[in-house]
Amino acid sequence: MSVLIETSIGDIVIDLYTKEAPRITSNFLKLCKMKYYHFCTFFSIQKDYIAVTGDPTNTGNGGTTIDCLLDPSQPSTLPDEIVPDTLKHGGKGVVATANPGPNLNNSQFYITLTEQELSYLDNKHTIFGKVMEGLDVIDKMNKVFCDKSGKPYQAVYIMHTHILEDPFDDPSNLEPPDSPAMPKELAHDLEVTKETEKKTDEEIKKETEMHEAKKRATVLWLSLIHICR
Repeated sequence: MSVLIETSIGDIVIDLYTKEAPRITSNFLKLCKMKYYHFCTFFSIQKDYIAVTGDPTNTGNGGTTIDCLLDPSQPSTLPDEIVPDTLKHGGKGVVATANPGPNLNNSQFYITLTEQELSYLDNKHTIFGKVMEGLDVIDKMNKVFCDKSGKPYQAVYIMHTHILEDPFDDPSNLEPPDSPAMPKELAHDLEVTKETEKKTDEEIKKETEMHEAKKRATVLWLSLIHICR
């Protein structure tokens, strides 16, 4: 039971733990089938920690369940399916729900970016998969330059999701839509990505530092104007 995720920096294949987390994995698969994740960004990437995605608003405040997507009267969250003795945050490529609290799982999920054990996340988030192919893409994601909040300067998108195997029956009211049109900002970001790939890490770092300096100067300027008023 696997899903291929095409991102703007490469492809990854996630094997799903359908026996250990049947409701969470079914929710994920059906959302993939509804093309819900298309053009979601990894809106938070924290080096040597986790990359979070699955929110179409790309803010970290959105997301839902397949039941609520198909019928708004249904719950927008799912209960935890934590298997403490079997599934743990050990190593790179662990896939788990990015829930803000117990039993508040929706479409958001994260992927671990480090080989170090993140045991403090155990028993708090439902682990429902593992990246089996595309670990080089995870490494590339871990090197993305971000601001202090973890927001990438150059957005990393989910382009498409392809279900390789799905053991669960579809809801009777699930009708997969056509692929959504690519947003204009994504087309622009992809062009930027192509240009960035031609640059060295040192050049990218220098541009990032210049961007940060310009942003700080703008904030200072606005503060001075406010004081003068």
